[in-house]
Amino acid sequence: MNTATKPKHIGRNISRIRELRGMKQEALANAIGVSQQSVSNIEGSETVDEEKLNAIAEVLGVSAEAIKNYSDEGVINYFNTFNEAVSSSNFGHNNTCTFNPIDKVVELYERLVQAEKDKVEYLEKILKGK
Repeated sequence: MNTATKPKHIGRNISRIRELRGMKQEALANAIGVSQQSVSNIEGSETVDEEKLNAIAEVLGVSAEAIKNYSDEGVINYFNTFNEAVSSSNFGHNNTCTFNPIDKVVELYERLVQAEKDKVEYLEKILKGK
């Protein structure tokens, strides 16, 4: 039985981080100056040379180490921890309006009507002056 750990698949990690960032392969390719097909090949590779990895990391806004050590479990744990902290502090869960939105719409409408009245008055004054 072989107990050796399988090396991280760097290309797959790049793909996952890129997807989490909402970036397409083409956008990453343009940013690092290669073709979309090259990015596809990189994402299919278990290893990536350090120079290219550093360029990709910079574009993705993470460190090269973060790409090497990326794991889906780590991301899930991060978000679970974040959500637990948010729910325990009730931050972000207060969806109650402190004002009546209809009143705000009416107020805005009244201001717009007044602005139009002011314009008409100004234009009438200009016409009378000629």
